[in-house]
Amino acid sequence: MGRRCRPGDVGGRATGAVTLQAGDSVLVQGPWEALHRYTSSPDVIPVSSPQQMQRTVPLGRGARRALVILGAMVVLLATGVVPPVIAGLLAAGALIVTRVLTVTQTFSAISWPTVTLIAGMIPLSSAFVSTGAADLVGDAVLQLVGNTSPHLALLTICVASVILGQFISNVATVIVIAPIAVSVASSMGVSVQPFMMALTVVGAAAFLTPIATPVNLMVMQPAGYRFGDYWRLGLPLVAIYVAVAVLYVPLIWPF
Repeated sequence: MGRRCRPGDVGGRATGAVTLQAGDSVLVQGPWEALHRYTSSPDVIPVSSPQQMQRTVPLGRGARRALVILGAMVVLLATGVVPPVIAGLLAAGALIVTRVLTVTQTFSAISWPTVTLIAGMIPLSSAFVSTGAADLVGDAVLQLVGNTSPHLALLTICVASVILGQFISNVATVIVIAPIAVSVASSMGVSVQPFMMALTVVGAAAFLTPIATPVNLMVMQPAGYRFGDYWRLGLPLVAIYVAVAVLYVPLIWPF
């Protein structure tokens, strides 16, 4: 139990029925498949998911095959022999063929909410471009900051990404902001590379609210955090991310 043992407990273990109270945490042990079923219950809020715990245990059956497949996929991605989507599908198929995972386990491991989110946001991003909304917002940004300083335009794009990324998924944020960044870069006649790389940096700066990313929300209840606790440490981190995106990224990928 997560609190001090009470009368009737022997050696830290309950000898009879125990009524859980608010703030209690339970240490559950058992086979991985049973733990997966237990934590999938809507009545259970796992502090550490079985998937995370499995990463800390010694290598099990199929681990070496999985590492070889991962290495092969990285090589395919780095060399560009096949498109990234083909490399990913080949790696997933290889895991099934080599019996590292079953078909059922493979489908269960896929984060379907993320896939659905990206699939839904890509048409929105395309609509931003085809309808001219991206150019409209880009022109508004240029009217606000002028077209003489790409650093100032980049700072505006990064700040907008950080603000939006505190309330929706960072994936969705980047997909929405990317067409606007492309429009701004095109209107200013500068390279789009620093804008895109800066988005990859600030897109991960989801530190100011507990709803910015699932990890923040996961630790909120066990740690007893409040909504306003996150910005205290998150604000300096966001400032560092924005500084790297605006000042350092253009040194590597010039305008």
